[in-house]
Amino acid sequence: MPELPEVETTRRGLAMRLEGRRIARIEARRADLRFPLPKDFAATIRGRRVEALDRRAKYILVRLEGGLVWLIHLGMSGRMVLRSGWPNDIGAHDHVIFATDEGWAVTFNDARRFGMMDLVPADRLEQHRLLACLGPEPLSDDFTPAVLQAALAGKRTPMKAALLDQTVVAGLGNIYVCEALFRAGISPRRLAGTVRPERLARLVPAIKKVLLEAVEAGGSSLRDYVQSDGELGYFQTRFRVYDREGQPCTACRRPVKRIVQSGRSTFYCGTCQK
Repeated sequence: MPELPEVETTRRGLAMRLEGRRIARIEARRADLRFPLPKDFAATIRGRRVEALDRRAKYILVRLEGGLVWLIHLGMSGRMVLRSGWPNDIGAHDHVIFATDEGWAVTFNDARRFGMMDLVPADRLEQHRLLACLGPEPLSDDFTPAVLQAALAGKRTPMKAALLDQTVVAGLGNIYVCEALFRAGISPRRLAGTVRPERLARLVPAIKKVLLEAVEAGGSSLRDYVQSDGELGYFQTRFRVYDREGQPCTACRRPVKRIVQSGRSTFYCGTCQK
């Protein structure tokens, strides 16, 4: 699944071509993705000017004129590919296609159809059922060690699971939680409520740093993910523990371990992370 850096990379790529332009043409090639598309979806968007592209957690927020927000989630395998001119090679999994008055076209491709799109009045965005319970943005000033400590207080779940809880912090996924915990020297198996404040003081900057590095690197290119301009991300060349089972730890040279937590692979160093 595309994680926060991949979504942010996509947002930045789209913003360069969409902001300030009008949606001149749009085709929804099916009535639903993970959820049904809103009634009159294409007709409601067509002709509107794109005022800004923002992100909340793993959601792209396309702010349209008239106080409407086009909410987009890439799901498991969704991607948005940007090109000059309307595509003439439309595939079976190209579900939504739109173009600006300047001629740039975007194709939303989603083989598994776990992605979603919705239209939300801007003044009700924070109350949307998918956004209302989200925790703070990890890259914002609101995400501090004190805030994280309060969110984790009393939690008896492993640290890895706690950080994946979107009500604790928004947008973190499996890859970057593994990487951040390694940098902070915290075991993914440690119970979240037992992590001392001084260790959380290391973890919060580690989360911010690994996310920023990944965004600057263009996101991680795993399986189906590509950037909006078709270029692959390359952060996976910098992984220190993720997907490195049995390889030497970059710090102590002991083999990186892999365990399964909540049905997902966790990679960590048993020596460096306590």
